[in-house]
Amino acid sequence: MGDMILQLATAFVGSLGFALLFHVKRDRLLLASLGGLLAWGVYLLMGLVTEQDVIRYFVASVCLTVYAETLARAVKCPATLFIVTASIPLIPGGSLYRTMQYFMRSDLEAFSSQALTTVLLAVAIAVGMLVPTAIFQLGRPLFDSAAARRRAR
Repeated sequence: MGDMILQLATAFVGSLGFALLFHVKRDRLLLASLGGLLAWGVYLLMGLVTEQDVIRYFVASVCLTVYAETLARAVKCPATLFIVTASIPLIPGGSLYRTMQYFMRSDLEAFSSQALTTVLLAVAIAVGMLVPTAIFQLGRPLFDSAAARRRAR
């Protein structure tokens, strides 16, 4: 349990650090950092359901994108601001490091296996962001016309 809390805290701080690096406005820093905590929290919770990292990364990235898209509409700013900072904890840096390590050791069997895993994780994150974003974009005309009708009344 203590390990999970430490992981969540570092996900929050890591997202906060990148939000500061990207000059996110002060009033949005907490929201951007909470996205990273949410993403990593979902990843950890999915560990109770499945051991498959690709599925865990996919579900976590779907949740963080829904969070970012919803928040972007509430705060009236681009969703990219929240997606980029919140996705920092999900970057498969350890997997990429091991891929390069096996390559440098000329262990081609381990390299190819780890490289495939790294690519699958990256694809899971990308597709997990693509699906909710596309749904939000497809639904946008419906919400815009409903809002226009409300304003006309």
